Amino acid sequence: MLSVVIPTLDAAHSLARCLEAVAQADEIVVVDGGSSDDSGAIARRAGARLIEAPANRGGQLHAGAEAATGDWLLFLHADTILPPGWAEAVAAHIAGDPLSAACFTFRLDDRAWQARLIEALVAVRVRMFKLPYGDQGLLISRASYDRLGGFRALALMEDVDLVRRIGRPRLLPVAALTSAERWRRDGWFRRSARNLCCLLAYRLGASPERIARFYR
Repeated sequence: MLSVVIPTLDAAHSLARCLEAVAQADEIVVVDGGSSDDSGAIARRAGARLIEAPANRGGQLHAGAEAATGDWLLFLHADTILPPGWAEAVAAHIAGDPLSAACFTFRLDDRAWQARLIEALVAVRVRMFKLPYGDQGLLISRASYDRLGGFRALALMEDVDLVRRIGRPRLLPVAALTSAERWRRDGWFRRSARNLCCLLAYRLGASPERIARFYR
């Protein structure tokens, strides 16, 4: 049984598409952090389980995992859309490599050349450093998730924190399509440089709270 866990905070602009794409999952758990928009109503209309938790993505993911009943967990951001064929790729991974975690390939929903360059750089990061971010999704068995201690209630870098404990997630041959809105808004290379600074600061011991203030 596969449970999809999606944290939300004012995600109405993308949540419906995200939920529609994963509708065939056995269970969908949406963890809302106190949205002021229609995120909760959208989740209910889609038939997802809706729970509430303080607005902290690590804490929301942890709460969603606690509420989920599946023996496999797929953590997904609300602005990430999985394409047709994702469920088959997940099923093949579970059948062929049940002890390993996995993630999807990274794609941005923009035709700009900058988007293609960023995708290429992300691929290099994942291949060389085995470090996918949460916008690539994370598939992990319940047994492995519990053994590793799961997501911690971090303000930011909760994905990096868990992936470092996992070690080497397998890359699935399916591309998760992530919204490029943040890059368009903040500037393609400015946003990417800020992401890199956050990662370096975390590796150097800066607190997730301080990193989150810088990120936002």
